[in-house]
Amino acid sequence: MRILVLTVSEHPHLAAGRPVAWPGRPAWRRLEPCHQHTDRCTEEAGVLYVFGFERTGVAVGDLYFADPDPPPGQEGAERGVRLEVRLLVRGPLPGSAYSARPIEVGRPVWRADLLESVDGPPGSFDRTHYHPHLEGWEPGRRVYDRDLSAHPVEWVGARLADLETLLAEAGVAADPAYAGDAEALRGSLAEIMGTISRLLERVRRGELASPPGGPGGGPARAGWL
Repeated sequence: MRILVLTVSEHPHLAAGRPVAWPGRPAWRRLEPCHQHTDRCTEEAGVLYVFGFERTGVAVGDLYFADPDPPPGQEGAERGVRLEVRLLVRGPLPGSAYSARPIEVGRPVWRADLLESVDGPPGSFDRTHYHPHLEGWEPGRRVYDRDLSAHPVEWVGARLADLETLLAEAGVAADPAYAGDAEALRGSLAEIMGTISRLLERVRRGELASPPGGPGGGPARAGWL
């Protein structure tokens, strides 16, 4: 059983493929805020946490989203925390036995969006919903649950505690490796839930989930996920 914990701040060099984690032991790395290096990067736009196991991982990050042509009931900007269960792939060593191992954070199979209206009262969680399955990289319809909006962190924790059922309902083919992942994930639940709570608090303080800069015209979206 391997557990990978990765934390990064959004940074243009990462998108270019620079490595941010290494195998064999838990990894923790935070890039310095970009405003300290204005000659090399743009403003910090988000934070990403990845809790990785053998075949699956839990990715958590802040999110700002505004659709210029929203469906009914989704008017106005939203912000909060997004959590996705993702498939992980450990690539072969590209060089010697000492080389860094490629780690692919693959497609999402389940998503929870702990969002609320930017113009609404803090803590309303009025846009909070989840996606029980995804088609490739595209989410299905939003599913709202009264208990999720009332107790978002605890609700998500309860779903993650039963990873095997979550994966089955998401249409992921059964695999014996998932039993080990489920056990490891339950052992990391307190840390994951604590991470969600801290990110939500930083969103409320205005430190995260800020609107993106640049030209408009399309959906405004800021965040790793």
